[in-house]
Amino acid sequence: MMMKTALLSILLLEYSTAFQPAASTSLPRQLHPLQQAAAAADDGGSTNKKGDNKAMAFLRSKGRIGGAANMDFANAMGLDESPSGGSQKDTTGGTKKSKAAYVSCTTSGVIDDMSDPFPFTSSGSQWLGITDRVMGGSSNGSLTRETIDGKLANVLRGNVSLVSGNNGGFIQMATDLSLDPSEDAFVDAEKFDGIELEVYCEGVNPEENFNVHLRNPACDRQMSSYRATFEVRPGQWATVRLPWDAFEGYGPGPEVTPFVPILRRLGVVSIGEVKDVVLAVANVGFFSVI
Repeated sequence: MMMKTALLSILLLEYSTAFQPAASTSLPRQLHPLQQAAAAADDGGSTNKKGDNKAMAFLRSKGRIGGAANMDFANAMGLDESPSGGSQKDTTGGTKKSKAAYVSCTTSGVIDDMSDPFPFTSSGSQWLGITDRVMGGSSNGSLTRETIDGKLANVLRGNVSLVSGNNGGFIQMATDLSLDPSEDAFVDAEKFDGIELEVYCEGVNPEENFNVHLRNPACDRQMSSYRATFEVRPGQWATVRLPWDAFEGYGPGPEVTPFVPILRRLGVVSIGEVKDVVLAVANVGFFSVI
């Protein structure tokens, strides 16, 4: 029994190190100043590939990762809590198109229209579920792909709990935005005017509140992000537009840095309120005011 416990501890330690930011292998010659700062912060990172493989095999055997249409992340590790949002790993074993088959979200304006198999986005990235448990919280949730009232959507279900003295309990669905993070972890969305998404929710209030969180190079600490809140009436689909000036900085970095849409990650979040969550997102992308 002691040997099994020791092996489990080693594998979990290897798994936790697998999600540290990887070193940038190549960067464009000219970068936005915020990207230059992020590149400098990432210098010297490393990834233990052997440890990653062992940990992934263990977690698949225990059912913690894998599968295509249902992602239970009640005990998800803090993939959103490392500098600038961390780096994603393919944790599904599903089939993904080649990189050449995708179009960058800043070229098409589409982050995900749900046309690719879950959990992949139509712009070549991947959805992940994240909770507050890495901070000692007790929220839990699942992320699925379902048809809700005629629309194919990602559906975030779960329960947000607040630890005593902490109003930061949350669950979220999140995705990185870069088509090729090995070249540049960020995308330049400055030609657009904001974020647009189609959403549906269930709830007991006349309107339910949710957030969109964006991470850019200024977000170099845990939980640092730029946040905008939107309201949805339960039981019906709605299109929500959040202009860039709706996003406010939270945490070290963003609180003193004006927002610039050089983006690494987007999250759709239920945060700071005890409630049962059913939130569906059918489309998400950028919008431009003509």
